[in-house]
Amino acid sequence: MDGPTVLVERDGGVARITLHRPDAANGIDLRMAEELLAAATGLADDPAVRVVLLTGSGARFCGGGDVKAFADLGAGLGHHIREITVPLHAAISQLVRLDAPVVCAVQGSAAGAGLGLVAAADLVLAGESAKFVMAYTGIGLTPDGGSSFFLPRKVGTTRALELALTNRVLSATEACDWGLVTRVVPDAELADATEAMVAALATGPTRAFGAVKRLVHGSLEHTLDQHLARESEEMARAGSTADATEGVAAFVAKRPPEFRGR
Repeated sequence: MDGPTVLVERDGGVARITLHRPDAANGIDLRMAEELLAAATGLADDPAVRVVLLTGSGARFCGGGDVKAFADLGAGLGHHIREITVPLHAAISQLVRLDAPVVCAVQGSAAGAGLGLVAAADLVLAGESAKFVMAYTGIGLTPDGGSSFFLPRKVGTTRALELALTNRVLSATEACDWGLVTRVVPDAELADATEAMVAALATGPTRAFGAVKRLVHGSLEHTLDQHLARESEEMARAGSTADATEGVAAFVAKRPPEFRGR
């Protein structure tokens, strides 16, 4: 297709990343993976970004890899997959490490690497008709997009294995019950609910948000004493920010805080 496969828009502190191959279910090919990495890197270098919204064009959020394009590759498929996953995984790593919360809005379906993007997000809103599926082993492949890392942490090892081995399709309600999705809303209300969440986060204490993300993601990698030390350090660091000064002053004055993300 002509034009970019990943659209990036900035509106104040809100950055919108839109997967844009609607005629291919927003399937991730090499070009999209590289453009997603460029987008994520650009946001990482922009301190004005206070929240990131990840969406997909058209009827579906993301159908995963472009499987139709795999068919003609034969023995070259493994090399092609490596070419795609290198920038895709670098993009996901960049997004996870942002101070800014990453909000994902899912319409239609999220499959394969699309499910990985959902699992990597901090908050996920889904339309009530949305579906979620791994799909890898159905074509003899294994997970990518961070799904085998994030799913055990979000839904537990047993459920992650069920999703990966059986390709069970989760409804939006099931995905919410399992902990993959934050909230389910009527399809017609998805855009408005997402905008409301993003607008609220864009006025929040961005550096504190980043510390929260680091603590939560690192919680399984350390002993209790190590993690308590990390909590102490992150809280002391946050206490030195202008947002903390404002937050405490607003609390004492019984008024809403005016955070500026610094």
